[in-house]
Order: sequence, then C-alpha cells, then structure tokens
Amino acid sequence: MSLPTKQGLYDPRNEHDACGVGFVANIKNEKSHDIVAKGLEILLRLTHRGAAGADPREGDGAGILIQIPDDFFQAVADDSNITLPSAGEYGVGMVFLPQDASSRASCETMIDQTITAEGLTLLGWRDVPVDAIHADLPESVLACEPVIRQVFVGKGPSITDQDALERKLYVVRKIARNHINDLNLNDAANFYFASMSSRTIVYKGMFLSHQVGTYYSDLNDARMTSALALVHQRFSTNTFPAWELAHPFRLVAHNGEINTVRGNINWMNARRHSMSSKILGDDLDKIWPVIAEHQSDTACFDNALELLLMGGYSLTHAAMLLIPEAWSGNNLMDKKRKAFYEHHAALMEPWDGPAAVAFTDGRQIGATLDRNGLRPARYLETSDGLVVMASEMGVLDIPEEKIIKKWRLQPGKMFLIDLEKGCIVNDETIKNELANEHDYAKILAETQIQIEDLDADVEVQQPDHATLLNKQQAFGYTQENLKFLIAPMAITGQEATGSMGNDSPHAVLSNRAKPIYNYFRQLFAQVTNPPIDPIREEMVMSLTSLIGPNPNLLDLDNENAGLRLEVRQPILTNRDLEKLRYIHKTTDDAFRTQTLSFCYDANSGAEGMEQAIERLCLEAEQAVLEHYNIVILSDRDVCAEKIAIPALLATSAVHQHLIRKGLRVETGLVVETGSAREIHHFATLAGFGAEAINPYLVFETLMDMHQCGQLPEELNVADIEPRFIKAVGKGLHKVMSK
Repeated sequence: MSLPTKQGLYDPRNEHDACGVGFVANIKNEKSHDIVAKGLEILLRLTHRGAAGADPREGDGAGILIQIPDDFFQAVADDSNITLPSAGEYGVGMVFLPQDASSRASCETMIDQTITAEGLTLLGWRDVPVDAIHADLPESVLACEPVIRQVFVGKGPSITDQDALERKLYVVRKIARNHINDLNLNDAANFYFASMSSRTIVYKGMFLSHQVGTYYSDLNDARMTSALALVHQRFSTNTFPAWELAHPFRLVAHNGEINTVRGNINWMNARRHSMSSKILGDDLDKIWPVIAEHQSDTACFDNALELLLMGGYSLTHAAMLLIPEAWSGNNLMDKKRKAFYEHHAALMEPWDGPAAVAFTDGRQIGATLDRNGLRPARYLETSDGLVVMASEMGVLDIPEEKIIKKWRLQPGKMFLIDLEKGCIVNDETIKNELANEHDYAKILAETQIQIEDLDADVEVQQPDHATLLNKQQAFGYTQENLKFLIAPMAITGQEATGSMGNDSPHAVLSNRAKPIYNYFRQLFAQVTNPPIDPIREEMVMSLTSLIGPNPNLLDLDNENAGLRLEVRQPILTNRDLEKLRYIHKTTDDAFRTQTLSFCYDANSGAEGMEQAIERLCLEAEQAVLEHYNIVILSDRDVCAEKIAIPALLATSAVHQHLIRKGLRVETGLVVETGSAREIHHFATLAGFGAEAINPYLVFETLMDMHQCGQLPEELNVADIEPRFIKAVGKGLHKVMSK
C-alpha cells in the first residue's frame, strides 16, 4: 500500500511507529537454521504488539533480518544457472519491484546498468518464491504486493575487501534508487530495496507475525542459516502501513518514535555541501539525498546510521552519536565520556524520542535505549551461548536452569554482542573504549569558547523612556504584556501563570492583527508517551546551543576541528549580543560577525516585504560566502520610516535559503529582535533556525520599569536579566517535555 499524498490534515512526513522488536543471536557466531526458526518464534510471540486493519488478516508489517546464508544461496543460485563466488565476495539485493512488467523491466535495467557503471559484476537475478495463498494475505495487501526478486552482485577488480564491497553496494543502491525515482513510475507497488549487502538480508512485508515464514518459503529451508535473527512487528499508530515501511530496515528495528525527525532531516540536507569523506571519496556526491522523502521516522534514522557506518564510524560509535545518553547535567559521568559527548554534540543533533533500537551490521548486534528509557527492552543470556533481547520476556521458552543472566536495558545504555570476537560487550566497556580513542577534553580546551569568557569591554546603551515607548508600540507591546508576562518573569524567575486553557480564537480566524508567532502551535508526541517532568527529569534535558559553523560530520580524525562558540542557553543579554558583534577582536578573526537588518521602507507597503525578504536572503548568502561565520539578523532599525519583516519569517527565510544553497552549516544564525517576549516566541524562533536570540526590547523595558519604580524595590538590578532568562529556560524545558 503506497502512502497517500499530502491532503487535509494528513502529511506523509508524520509517519511514526510503535511496535514490538526482538533478536536472538549465538554469541560464538555459530550459524544454524535453529536461530532463524527462533527468530520467527519471537516474531510470533510479539503478535500482540502489532496491529491489524479492518480485515484482521491485514498486518501493519513484519519481517526478519539475518546473516547472508551462503550455503543456501550457493545452492539456489546454481539452480538458476548463477555462479556465486565465496562468501563475502558477493552481495544480495532484496528488491521490491512494480507489478507492471514494463515498469519492472525498467527498474531491473537501471539496477543492472548501475552495478556495471560502478565497477561491480552483475551475477544474475532470482525470483523469490512466495506463497500469498497459504499466508492468507487479504485483497488489500495483495493489491499492493510487489514482485520480489533477488539480485546477486560480485565484487569488481577495484574492491579490496568486504568493507569496500559493502560501501559500493550502498552507493549502487542509492544511485539506482534516485534514477528509478526519476522515472516517476505509477504502480500500485512501490520500488524499494529491502536490503543490499554482502553480510545481511531482510525478508519483510505488509504482514502479521505468523505470515512472514509462510509467505517466504526460503525461511523454512534447513540451509537457511544464520548466527543472528532480528525481528519486528509493526504497529503504525495513526499512520498507513506499507510494504516498504515494515521493519527491520537495513540496519535497525525500532520500537518508539523519533520526535525530532523533521529537524534531523533538514540538518542532514544542510550538511550536503560541507561534508567530505576520505573513505567514501567521490562516491559521497552520488548518494544524495541521504534521507529520502516520504519515509517513516525509523527509515530516516536507518539512513542516517547507514551514512555514518559507511563513512567510517563503528556501529556503536554511530549509535552513540545519534542517540546519546543524558550527559549535560550528569555530574557523576566520567569526565572523558562527558567530553566525548560534548565534542560530538557539535557534529550532529540527537535523534530524540522514546526509542528501543536494535541494530546490526551482520558482525555485531545490539540495542540501545533513549535517554529517558521510555520503551521497554529486556534481555537474557543462556548457558549454551544464546542471547535473546525483546520488548518483553517470554518470547522464547527457555528452561530457567539455562539462564545465566537476565536484565533490562536501562535509559541511555547500550548492549552489544560482538559475534566476530564471540563475546558480550557491556555499556561501560563500549563507551570507555570510544571515549579514550581521542583526547576529547584536550580538543575541547583548544577549540571551545564560552560566551561568558569573551571580553566584556562593551557598552550597552539604554534608550530614554520616549524612544522606548515608540519601540514598544512598534512591536505591539501591551500593558498586559508588561504587568502579567514580562514583570513576573523578572521578579520570580518563573513563567507567569494564569487560568488553565486559552479561549482566544486561532490567529487565522481572528479579525484582529496577530503576531506571526501566534499562527503556530506546538507539535505533540504522536505515539503514546509517558509525560516528562522538566523539573524532576532536568538531567535528561539541555538548552546548550552552539553558534557558528558545524564541523565535517565524516572527519573522524578531527583534522579540521575549528573553534566552537557555546552558550549555556539560547537567550542572549544585550551585553552578550555586543560581545558577539565584536567577537573578531577577541578571537583573532576565527569568528567574524555580520549584522543584517531585516527592516525595509515603510512606504513600500506590504508588497515591499517580499522584495525585502529576497534582499535579506541574498545578503545572508553573500555574508557566508565572504566567510562571516556568524550572521546576526536584527530589527533594531525599526522607526517611523522603517518597518520590520516579522522576525520569525525573516529567520525561517534565511535559514531555508542557506540550506538550499548548501551554506547553512557554514554559519551561525543569531536573531536580535524586539518582537520576542513570550516563551512561545522563543520556542518558535529556535524551531525555525535561530541558534541564539537576543530579545533586546524586553531587557530595555525591564530596565526602564525598574527605573520608574514599577518593579519591587528589593529587586536587585543585577538579578533582572538572569531571572528573566531563567524563566524563559524553564518555559523552553516545559515545551520540550511535550
């Protein structure tokens, strides 16, 4: 079943999962059909975690990932007059093809041509035997059932080892996918590579658990052997099932929801022109987009993990980069490990959300839990060398006397079986080894700058009361804002409280002018999530922001680690902003700042705004090209002759323009605005691209209120700004907790 196009309130970008996941592995990497059978049994025991459609035979998706069964493929390939080389010297692509014969032939031709063009050897194609009748697939599933074939690919003369073959198979898959997408085929079944690897293969589809082994007769063949089996039963909450969205994907199976996926995709796209890799070389340019559109959150996560793995990261290193444990507020964490996480925070933003993620590359298999521990994952080890992990216990009948250890995966922790070494590696060992690969504390000491440490020899001008009043009127301040919103935050350091609910009409329905911030509402977690208390669970939340250019994600040797500017929270005082404006003086031009006004001639009217936005975007682009690595967007020029583009619109326009030009990660984006005064304003600005925000008019207003006696006499003037910033921080934590 293909996903519907965007319509009404439905958007395919919001596809999420909540499911059952599990794996079984032989620690000593001893392959057997019994492991495959046990994997299917685990899948059967997870049936209740999946979902069915109106027809109880229609599943949301289920599947199994195993190691390449060389004996099996050698035999069936020979039956198809295909000669395979030794294990590890060929790859197998599991391909979902269109139902239409002509479209299918076009896809196969494109794959064949790509394999040859990339220097690999096309060995042949095999029809995968399937049995939809005995699997009892309903009409709704059969209507979008793809034709499933396997393509066998041998290594070419330039391939020196299996890792190089894996990378080239990855590149072939990406290129072929892009070319086939360009064909715009209109078929009930989507083209899709379920897997393409020399180490693993995925059998999956739009099934219920019990249908997987029946549909794919391969899985019941005694020659189908593996030392691991990763299985998954999908529950696509509020979303549409599809053959290609069933798990496992090429590396992962996931129970949960990635709440930050839209931002993760945008930032990955933004890195395109700033990323380079010694390992992938010129092939890196061939694989974009790394993350395809209209996928589920797990499919996007799998794409990101795959890029890191092909770019040289180890499986565990990549998983820690994408799903870090709570480190910022953890004072008990080992200093070297904390430095590791702090260094990597500049490389990639976390893929956050409730998640129990099982992952494997065929040589190692493991699992990790999100920093909040919001999804269950339990595991056990037996005396005969088996490890079983699943969303719950009881997925296999194992005598109690054989169990030598059982435990649960804890928040932010990782569990790994290294099949090549034949051992279980615990969380402490994994992370200590990675934390000691480089002296991350030394790297941070040499490259990291705190804004508090910058030279404070700057002057901040306080406007007179009349000038301030004009500014307040220009930005729509009201007495209600001053008395019930801004003042309480400065006095108490807490967000102002009021009655529950908001009965004012939506901005789009109101007949009064509303700030553009009011046209946006906070997203909420789509899949069932326990609420997070931002006070009690403060350790798992952080407001730390990095301003400036992002490092090269695939620079594993830290050869080009530039300076990084860190702020503890995203709200800058007026003094902080001036420090930033003249930062070139204190960093020997390592940081250079350009201030761009987003005000325009008031006489040009509303139609002048579009031209002003275009001008602003071009100015920002030129600033980055001239190596200004911090851009300040400012509306301080507002006056009778000049009006401001709404700050949120200006920020978003510049942010998106720089992404399209491939320049966004080359610069930091700071917003100096008089319009932001509520928690929602700051949250939306941060959400649409600002790395730091200076609400200068709020601070000027608070100073004026203090001078006019409108704040308590006992309130120290030095405490006003810190208390307001503290209140904003608490408000942002509350927003993030939802």
